[in-house]
Amino acid sequence: MNKTRHINTLVLGAGAAGLFAAMHAGGEALVIDHARNPGEKIRISGGGRCNFTNTRTGPECFLGANPHFHKSALARYTPWDFLDLVQKHGIAWHEKTLGQLFCDGKATQIVAMLMAEAQAAGAEVSLQTTLVEIAREESGFRAVIERSGKREEIRAARLVVATGGKSIPKMGATGLAYRIAEQFGLSVTETRPGLVPLTFPDRFSGLSGVALPVRAQADGPAFEEALLFTHRGLSGPAILQASSYWREGAEIRIDLAPDGRLAEALRAARRTDGKKAVKTVLAQHLPARLVEAWAEDHPMPGNMADQSDRAIDALCGALRDWQLVPAGTEGYRTAEVTLGGVSTDALSSKTMEAKSVPGLHFIGECVDVTGWLGGYNFQWAWASGFAAGTAIAQGG
Repeated sequence: MNKTRHINTLVLGAGAAGLFAAMHAGGEALVIDHARNPGEKIRISGGGRCNFTNTRTGPECFLGANPHFHKSALARYTPWDFLDLVQKHGIAWHEKTLGQLFCDGKATQIVAMLMAEAQAAGAEVSLQTTLVEIAREESGFRAVIERSGKREEIRAARLVVATGGKSIPKMGATGLAYRIAEQFGLSVTETRPGLVPLTFPDRFSGLSGVALPVRAQADGPAFEEALLFTHRGLSGPAILQASSYWREGAEIRIDLAPDGRLAEALRAARRTDGKKAVKTVLAQHLPARLVEAWAEDHPMPGNMADQSDRAIDALCGALRDWQLVPAGTEGYRTAEVTLGGVSTDALSSKTMEAKSVPGLHFIGECVDVTGWLGGYNFQWAWASGFAAGTAIAQGG
């Protein structure tokens, strides 16, 4: 083993939160990651264009056991602060729907920006580097790391854990943060996949590829976005959002005509297209394959002229309150985030530091704070990383 190296801050994880913390922690920061490249989840996000924040960010857009914990960090580092940084680096961006901000070009621009800022702050990033062991000492932390078969001992006054959750294991997710938390006596709340497709074995395979705007809801707020049928079940933004509030055995409710105009349109068709079959007219407003499948379970006898107001209202009522019980989710394999994590009861909301272990900080996805789909989780990474980094720089 090489000679012991003394540094101020050891950051575990070269992702969004880890790099952001290193940017603000001051000099003598070492960031390690077992991946070949930094910011791998940034690189694949937003279809390769990185949905780097959301202008509608608010406390209500996050889940966690403590609905107030994240307010402090989010208030001190806002989407506009990150947007200023993006513009400082000349990265072109645009807004899509619902406050979502994306790069015009590639997501790797955000990674390059973070790397440049971290290095300018004096931080070193060591990739393909593994944490072998970590221990607490009177003066801080002792770590053994390994790179290219060589081990090195690190002594650090501060330890920042930013290794993410369990989602997308093919990207290297391991749940390391939870093991470190438990090693140091911090509690970890139940973890489960979030922002994940819901499965309905063999039920919707014939509808695979069909998409439409809906309003979807589990045990939480309703989300009005797109739904996508897959050969395994249901996906699309509306379903991913609702999935974070869904629990096994519970139902989800889907409004297939969320604009509220379907009943009026069918009544008009009764006058103008009275000789047409109900499903023929319905297919003018909903995907034809979906209407065919719906008709198998919900018979639509007669033509439009035969339909009373009550019949039309009943049909629209069923379409607008479709109740389904998923078999499960696709799991961490495709989940965009991990729900739950390091208990916020154990952390300072201002510094992200463990209350019982001075110098130990947990940030980003590994903490029990999970955002909605649409750039909210990146904003949490920036805000929590900023909170920990600035606290370290100020010696707090």
